[in-house]
Amino acid sequence: MKVEIWSDVVCPWCYIGKRRFENALEQFDHRGEVEVEFRSFELNPNADPAEQGNLEEALARKYRLSPEQAHALNARVVDAAAGEGLHYRLDIAKRGNTFDAHRLIHLAATMGLQGAMKERLLAAYFTEGKPIGDQDTLVELAAEVGIDAERARTVLADGSFGNQVREDEREATELGITGVPFFVINRRYGVSGAQPPGLMLKALTAGWESSEAAEG
Repeated sequence: MKVEIWSDVVCPWCYIGKRRFENALEQFDHRGEVEVEFRSFELNPNADPAEQGNLEEALARKYRLSPEQAHALNARVVDAAAGEGLHYRLDIAKRGNTFDAHRLIHLAATMGLQGAMKERLLAAYFTEGKPIGDQDTLVELAAEVGIDAERARTVLADGSFGNQVREDEREATELGITGVPFFVINRRYGVSGAQPPGLMLKALTAGWESSEAAEG
């Protein structure tokens, strides 16, 4: 059974949703037969490689909130992340364009390292304050998960895997995906948002049973 996850590496609920999905998968009887693929989605495709200002300022501008309201929203996210064992440091997060990060995830997939690359990018952004739009930083992160640094640098420099990122985004549009995380199970079921593990487990079970029925 295949689970495709559309998400972005600067989406706070995507990291939370990833952990909740992993929790559900651990409880799933057929977890050894589940293939997980991360698909690209950019929350802000027009972002600069390195954007100025912090997350709360950006949140306040985007949704026309007061500084106090923006802080409260971020605090809610930090608390939700803590509930999944994630120590968010949104105060030091460095905003930026994520297109190159998504290209790197596609490179990692060709080496069987997609899951490790996705996790490393999320942790780097949300817990370590790494500049996710900086190519030198991306090369360092790729090397940490086992990708040759020169290979990563070449890919980032020559535009490789850009078409794959755009294809993921085109497909998201066709599927009607407007927000992430979004989980697609065997192209039969879609789950939107960082849902609790219990709900995700039910979705995995339904996907498995429908596949078994179709094959039977």
